[in-house]
This record gives sequence, structure tokens and C-alpha cells, in this order.
Amino acid sequence: MEQAILSHANIREADLSEANLEAADLSGADLAIADLHQANLHQAALERANLTGANLEDANLEGTILEGGNNNLAT
Repeated sequence: MEQAILSHANIREADLSEANLEAADLSGADLAIADLHQANLHQAALERANLTGANLEDANLEGTILEGGNNNLAT
């Protein structure tokens, strides 16, 4: 799903562990409680995304844009 356009998508509670989301547009997406363990989010756009309770353990966040999002309790 490299460079996928998923802006404003409802991906709540999705299992995206080890997913390749490099340069994906996830701005405004609802990723609450999603499993992003070991996901590749290199240079992904996550502005205004809801990451409340999302599992970001060992995810590649290099160059990821997280401005304006709700990232309370993201792990």
C-alpha cells in the first residue's frame, strides 16, 4: 500500500502490523486502537489523524508528519 491515499478513512481497530504504508496519506484518518506494530510509516502523512490507543511499537516513523493529530495514549 505504498503511497496509498487513505485520508479521512475509518481504520479504527485495524490490524496493520508490518504493513508497508510508506509515504501514505493518512491525514485525518481514524486509527484509534489500530495495531501498527512494526509498520513502515516512513514519510507518511498523519496530520489530524486519531492515533488514540494505537500500537506504534517498533514502527518506522522516520519523516512521518504527526502535526495536529490526536495521539493521546499511543504506544
